[in-house]
Amino acid sequence: MERPAARAMSGSVLLLACGAIGRELARIRDLNGWTHIRIRCLPASLHNTPDAIPAAVEASLDALQDAFEHVFVAYADCGTGGRLDRVLDERGVGRLPGAHCYAFLAGGAAFDALAEEEPGSFYLTDFLVRHFDRLVVRGLGLDRHPGLRQHYFGNYRRVVYLAQTADAALRRQARAQADRLGLDFHYRFCGDRPLESALRPVLEG
Repeated sequence: MERPAARAMSGSVLLLACGAIGRELARIRDLNGWTHIRIRCLPASLHNTPDAIPAAVEASLDALQDAFEHVFVAYADCGTGGRLDRVLDERGVGRLPGAHCYAFLAGGAAFDALAEEEPGSFYLTDFLVRHFDRLVVRGLGLDRHPGLRQHYFGNYRRVVYLAQTADAALRRQARAQADRLGLDFHYRFCGDRPLESALRPVLEG
């Protein structure tokens, strides 16, 4: 389903965002001089429990929405099965397009090509590389139960690192993480342009 039309906004804007892309959003905002944008982030760990995302977004909107002239949500559906859209539709609030953040971080066409090339791909971003142990290893219990690796990742064939920055240290970490999961490694530099392109029609007012 298409989200509410992206229209130019002026005045104060709340960008309610997933914490996993907060650094990228702040960088894009500052580089574009979007001084009217205020970013508030929800915990990135919600991605491990996507059923909790709609309620968390709803509570934040109830607390913050009246303080801003406009609100936009920097989430995709993120595994909520349309329930996030129902929360946003009730309030007339738009969000980023797509089913998950990897599509708008890579760009829709580029992500579709990667998924078609190898459906069994596990995707990493700069944030996930930095916080791999906390969100993936400990978050999924692999530190306590290593045997779960086959349960979680047995149907994957490769790790695809969608890099937002050309950071050699992060690239090495991502490769080591792929080795740890026993998967092939594929690197794709995306930069901030795909996410910026998704935000610009909405936030540049």
